[in-house]
Amino acid sequence: MTARIPGADEFTSRPMPREELLRQISPSLSLHQVGDAGVDALTYEVIRHRLWAITQEMGETLRRMSGSHVVTESNDFNFSICDELGEQVQVGMYNIGLIGSMDLAITWTLRHRSDNPGIAEGDMFLCNDPWIGGGLHQNDAAVLAPIFHEGKLFGWTTAIAHQVDLGGPRPGSFSPSAQDVFGEAVPTPPMKVVRDGVLQRDVADAWVRRSRLPHLVGLDLRAKIAANKNAAEQILRLITKYGADTVKAVMHRMMDDAEQRLRAKLETLPDGTWTAVGYQEQSRTGDRGLHPIKVAMTKEADRLVFDFRGTAGQTGIINCPYPGLRAGIVFTMLPLLAGDIPWAAGGLMRCFEIITEEDTLTNASFPAAVGKGPFGPAWGSGNLVAEVLARMLDAEPGHRGDVQSICNGTTDLCVVSGVDTRGGGSKGFVSPVFDVMAGGYGAQVYHDGVDTGGRLIIPSARAPDVEMTEYLYPLVALWRREQTDSGGPGRRRGGMSGSVCYVQHPDQDGAMSLVVSGTGKVANQNVGLAGGYPGNSQLDLVVRGIDRPQLAGATTIPGGLDELGGATEVLPCEGESGLGPGDALYLHWQAGGGYGDPLLRAVESVRDDVRQARVSPSAAREVYGVVLSGDGEVDQTGTDEARTRLRAERAAGAGLPDGPAVSVGGWESVGVASAGLPDRPPGPADASEPAAARRLDDNLAVVESAEGRTVVCTHCGTRIGPLAEGAFVAALARRDAAPADAGPHIWADPSVYVDAEVVFRQLFCPGCLTAVNSRVVPVEHPLPLDDYRHWA
Repeated sequence: MTARIPGADEFTSRPMPREELLRQISPSLSLHQVGDAGVDALTYEVIRHRLWAITQEMGETLRRMSGSHVVTESNDFNFSICDELGEQVQVGMYNIGLIGSMDLAITWTLRHRSDNPGIAEGDMFLCNDPWIGGGLHQNDAAVLAPIFHEGKLFGWTTAIAHQVDLGGPRPGSFSPSAQDVFGEAVPTPPMKVVRDGVLQRDVADAWVRRSRLPHLVGLDLRAKIAANKNAAEQILRLITKYGADTVKAVMHRMMDDAEQRLRAKLETLPDGTWTAVGYQEQSRTGDRGLHPIKVAMTKEADRLVFDFRGTAGQTGIINCPYPGLRAGIVFTMLPLLAGDIPWAAGGLMRCFEIITEEDTLTNASFPAAVGKGPFGPAWGSGNLVAEVLARMLDAEPGHRGDVQSICNGTTDLCVVSGVDTRGGGSKGFVSPVFDVMAGGYGAQVYHDGVDTGGRLIIPSARAPDVEMTEYLYPLVALWRREQTDSGGPGRRRGGMSGSVCYVQHPDQDGAMSLVVSGTGKVANQNVGLAGGYPGNSQLDLVVRGIDRPQLAGATTIPGGLDELGGATEVLPCEGESGLGPGDALYLHWQAGGGYGDPLLRAVESVRDDVRQARVSPSAAREVYGVVLSGDGEVDQTGTDEARTRLRAERAAGAGLPDGPAVSVGGWESVGVASAGLPDRPPGPADASEPAAARRLDDNLAVVESAEGRTVVCTHCGTRIGPLAEGAFVAALARRDAAPADAGPHIWADPSVYVDAEVVFRQLFCPGCLTAVNSRVVPVEHPLPLDDYRHWA
């Protein structure tokens, strides 16, 4: 661990009560504040919708002014409108992670800038410090703009976007070998970039001077200033029409309403604690370790507590400060738990608390390297939060429609840079490959996941137009397509991901540099639920010495890796490489996890998946147990035999002497309808014994009887064991198999990336061998005993 730097704690920000914040703001700064002013319903709705529209118009302003591929093609930006103390009243529908800490940045600015240099009308502040909250890593740069009315600070707007390059030793400002933050781009605390409505040339020059692409960074700076200015003008028009007190009362009511609606939803969900453990791979170039992140979510009444104690200590580049952890929770909660609630984030954030230890992956202390913060520990934490939220929702019949397996895993970062020599030019370029935005969504209880639907955390995410990529950079795409077998297998299949393959443009002279970073190449981030399998492993390759370099003399386009020729180089989780004239770059990003045991998937659905190239015939047979005849129809006899064989293999792998002891659907034989997986809780395993029962998830239910609470299988009625302290988990059949047994979408050889022994671990009902938990994990991964303690 890097030694602490004296005075660094001054540049950290945490949520604080409004009363405490008010005491730390300079008395010279006059604030506009109102009490509980009444607003009629019509006025409330008109102003609320106008504030929402303003954030969307900020997006159009930024997109029209920016020349950055990140903004114009992929929507990796966002905005917010805040009250006078920074609580977020309305956020945009772009990258949600980027607004998860904007209130913290405003809080810090009020505390440390209200006296010197002061906060005045016409000012704006520029910030990219992840410890303060101006984004999740240094490439996320925000402009914070106070809005004044009649000499009083009325509110704030914020505009933030990912910048392609802000300096540091590597193009794109991402350095997989960084020892600390000084090996990355420099973090900048809030500094006044606009004073009295005038851009400060000295500050702007210092800002763009650090970048390899100063023209893009400078243009984005001006675009964010313009977006804030446009928003302020429109908010002031609202104030002119309705009055400052009325508009502020609406803003506060928006947050109060969002808070009340989320608390009301939480009240309908079961109390308890749910836990999850995930892993970050390779902390830096040369590392071969797996580093755990742990969360225990406790829901009590109308409040959530996320406890990350036990997470690994900060190391390498896979760290995020506290604001990044908070953003990971926010960008998961908003779409999954508040999808039907207006996103007045300030109110929603009141409903949860974070417990975390210092100097860890999810609460790193300065000067830890944090370049991978957003798509490493922040996103990884968000995935774990999504997992525990889904299990909580799954246990309540009225909310099962909201359950979703994990989407996308995380991003697949590959930064391509070099000198564009097309047409005799010599223009430098730096670009992440943003095709990876087209991730697969997780499966749900009643629906398959959306194929290449985008990003859960970026509702407006887009994969760029391939022709625009080829126009801007000296690359030619051989293909970009959905990838067969990528979606996590399950009773409901996870949404497919895709792959892209690029070569250099024929007119390009010289090699390009590659910086790669990806999590989920071994321990999948896109896990399934209720026995569903994880989505595909992330995979990045460079094929060296392809048969037709730069397509010279080619009459056909290669259709796959096997048609490229050459030798394959597997790129690490964290590292650097190059792309020459005789090479091809292949990226296969992550899909969504499955839901439920794939052996329970309707055979017609598997048949249709094969017809539509979503699932291969071999995966249909070996993963789903569905055999198709030569004309593509279901061979029912072959399917019955295949599914029986697969269950017998599960029994053998779990050390059971024979195949399934009880057939799926056996519950019906005792007179209780359950095999159809109804929404209502299943009945007791013994129909003659009156008892209450409650579903845990797709496969398990809790039966109340005189002996206490017992966990039973919803498919065959087998009594598995006592619920208390998760004791029944020890009675589940367990198999540790090679990762490749999870299907062709899983990377077969973890030793390429890590030293730890990695297995495909499954837990089954001991009666019918239905999978209730399926994960690719290190062999020491704990059994999920704690996942069910909340029922005891």
